[in-house]
Amino acid sequence: MEENNYIKYAFEAGVATITLNRPDIFNSFNREMALSLQERLRKIQQNEEVRAVLLTGEGKAFCAGQDLAEATAADAMEISKIVDQHYNPIVLLLRQLEKPVVAAVNGVAAGAGANLALACDIVVAKESASFIQAFSKIGLIPDSGGTFFLPRLIGLQRASALMMTGDKVSAKEAQEMGMIYKAFPDDAFENEVSSLVKRLAQMPTKGLAYTKALLNCTFDLSLDEQLRHESTYQHRAGVTDDFKEGVQAFIQKRKPEFKGQ
Repeated sequence: MEENNYIKYAFEAGVATITLNRPDIFNSFNREMALSLQERLRKIQQNEEVRAVLLTGEGKAFCAGQDLAEATAADAMEISKIVDQHYNPIVLLLRQLEKPVVAAVNGVAAGAGANLALACDIVVAKESASFIQAFSKIGLIPDSGGTFFLPRLIGLQRASALMMTGDKVSAKEAQEMGMIYKAFPDDAFENEVSSLVKRLAQMPTKGLAYTKALLNCTFDLSLDEQLRHESTYQHRAGVTDDFKEGVQAFIQKRKPEFKGQ
């Protein structure tokens, strides 16, 4: 496992695991942690051996968002610059990454921490975890893609209410309203997460990347435009080695061995 001060990184069997590592303050972001996460995501994009990514937190929390001590220090950057330089690049990197990204929410996910989780492809959580759009409690607006992703996941009414009230949402409630994929019992969480990311790492990586690209544009296009995009990406998928392997495995009634190519 590689570590710097605030990010842990491990790679095994096609799975890159990134762990936010400031557990004493619930993995709140400072500048160094944000820039380190950006750098790690860029390296993962360039590494063809990585076929799935797991993002989680050290200790009792996933991420409590911005370290307010840093944001309010005498020499602090203006808050919009923190968003522009720290969080917006992370959100874009997560969405542009051509591999599936799983957020494993092991505890509270608040503010930017909640919205970075929602920017991932699949979000799972411990049943004891919670999600909080905490911005209104300190007079700010939801950032880090929150106003983009949350209404698309749960609808405008619920998103408005959660963002304006700052109410806490349990992992079970988040699953029921479609905010996240699944909530797992705490004692089963690690095994369930491991099983999920290992499964994704053994799937046709390019096909998953093309699926992600289509999902990224689906809310912006007409049906006709989306159908044309599907045709384009289906052509790309149809000339991959993994498609050939999948067909052969189906014909031969065996489990496919995808290589991500």
